[in-house]
Amino acid sequence: MQHEITTKKRLLNPDGTLSEPGYSKKLILDYDRKDIKANSLRIKEWDYYLIANDKFALALTIADNSYMGLDSVSFLDFESKWHHTKSYMSFMTKGKKQLPDNSSYGDVISNGKGYSLKFLNDGKKRVLYANLNNFMTDVKLVAMVELTDEPKETMVIATPYKEDKKAFYYNQKINCIKASGYVEFNKTRYEFAKTDSCAVLDWGRGVWTYKNTWYWGSASGYINEIPFGFNIGYGFGDVSHASENMVIYNGKAHKLDIVEFIIPVKNGKDDFLSPWKFTSNDKRFEMDFMPILDRASCTSLGVIKSDQHQVFGRFSGFVILDNNEKVVIKDFLGFAEKVFNKW
Repeated sequence: MQHEITTKKRLLNPDGTLSEPGYSKKLILDYDRKDIKANSLRIKEWDYYLIANDKFALALTIADNSYMGLDSVSFLDFESKWHHTKSYMSFMTKGKKQLPDNSSYGDVISNGKGYSLKFLNDGKKRVLYANLNNFMTDVKLVAMVELTDEPKETMVIATPYKEDKKAFYYNQKINCIKASGYVEFNKTRYEFAKTDSCAVLDWGRGVWTYKNTWYWGSASGYINEIPFGFNIGYGFGDVSHASENMVIYNGKAHKLDIVEFIIPVKNGKDDFLSPWKFTSNDKRFEMDFMPILDRASCTSLGVIKSDQHQVFGRFSGFVILDNNEKVVIKDFLGFAEKVFNKW
């Protein structure tokens, strides 16, 4: 079942439950942190941007998970198969980062000792800044990226949890945002150009249950100069109302049903750097995935644990649009990830 939300209303009922689970193509439901009736320390809010072209990528995160905040910067070089991440944690932020209730406008600024992140959004364009004194030991990183020309339709989903009626995840993924700017560190300047670089925004707000595994895949770029991208994923919450699987082609959204991640296994463990496959129950999304690098990290602090494998690589296969048009892609850069959290 793929239930589409078409009526504007508040995201949460007065009792804190989701007013209407399902998906939409725009941010129709109104989120307000004050409407949440769950324990305030369970609230999780984040803005995550990935800016990429065929050669390199920059990832920027500002997150307020109530009992802890996280600011993070990653750089990935696909040609040399190298990546590095610098993260900063703070405790008991409890909404102090003031992430906006809407993705369409509003600034997010987070500073700490030796670094600054700014996500500026005036409703017309987004400008992202990063300034880190020690991205690596005695290596300064400076970045500025301007994002424009967002698609008119995006993937939006409101997901409830069967085990906790006051838990929910409200998520928008904006694929195919045109990107221009630069990243500079270690005496090297990397340039993003609108002709070859795209960004995706992962805008997440919600109350999560304690233990989760999620699968997420995303890609954005151009097919014959036409903007093309997709969002795929599953693994948590009650998805009986809708999945988050969607293709964006020339600014229009095309809804998919269920997409399965087939991760190879070796010696009883996930073999993330061997070729993956993706298949959908409606046969509208069929992909092979050739990994380039695994941005893996594992943090374990007793009751808190995060084991992440964000694998970047190239997709080859096809998608079928709502009008039955077949779009074939080959060696299309993107990522797929598996993340386990106790948080």
